Amino acid sequence: MGNMFCTELRIHRRFDLKGSSLGRSADKVEIDENTILKDLDLNYCFYLEPSWREALLKQIEIDSKFLEEENIMDYSLLLGVHYRAPQHLQSLISCSGRTTADGLEIVAEEESLEDEISPQGLVLVPRGSEDSVVVGPHVRGSRLRASSATGDAEVDLLLPGTARFQIQLGVNMPARAEYIPKEGQTQVFHEVYDVVLYLGIIDILQEYNMSKKLEHAYKSIQFDSVSISAVDPTYYSERFLEFIRKVFPTYAVAT
Repeated sequence: MGNMFCTELRIHRRFDLKGSSLGRSADKVEIDENTILKDLDLNYCFYLEPSWREALLKQIEIDSKFLEEENIMDYSLLLGVHYRAPQHLQSLISCSGRTTADGLEIVAEEESLEDEISPQGLVLVPRGSEDSVVVGPHVRGSRLRASSATGDAEVDLLLPGTARFQIQLGVNMPARAEYIPKEGQTQVFHEVYDVVLYLGIIDILQEYNMSKKLEHAYKSIQFDSVSISAVDPTYYSERFLEFIRKVFPTYAVAT
């Protein structure tokens, strides 16, 4: 257990994600960096380097299956987003005075997402050179490595421009955030941001006990039972994993 956002980087947006929809939006009208946003507030998907995505989803699946076996439900994926200056992106329009609904300046992407997140833009150091690596207080999350294209030698990945922070699973993870327009909303420009992600599963102590079973029965009469948070651990785990896979989709392959 520890502070997931113990970092020198500013956490610009915080999301608490369960995979349910009933009541899953922030109550605040004005959103700031301390606002805890929820499932219905998430209007971005995040593209990770393919091997990182695979490792992340595999770990989340292992964790959620363990919680399911322990009769635990109502847990969340806490996701912190740090927006970096998008140096490799150029705006196609003048962005002066134009902001998105959550207060972020619009950046239009000049190129497609075909140039995936890759180790080429990261700092590579030989594994074991601890003196030059700032690991920080995070003890969770395995270290992420470059793909086999870098050669046979094992190397650690460091986030450039951030005091040589080490990239770990769920810690200091670079990604691309792509804006998802709401239903019926016309998107003139393709909004993409370079981000650094911090994430992990929280609220892992709630058992599916008699109180939660009664809550499920009561709310199922009033609302769609699929949309409520209080469901049995097996369905909760399945719904949670399905939602998380949509948050971290694979890159679309051009044909």
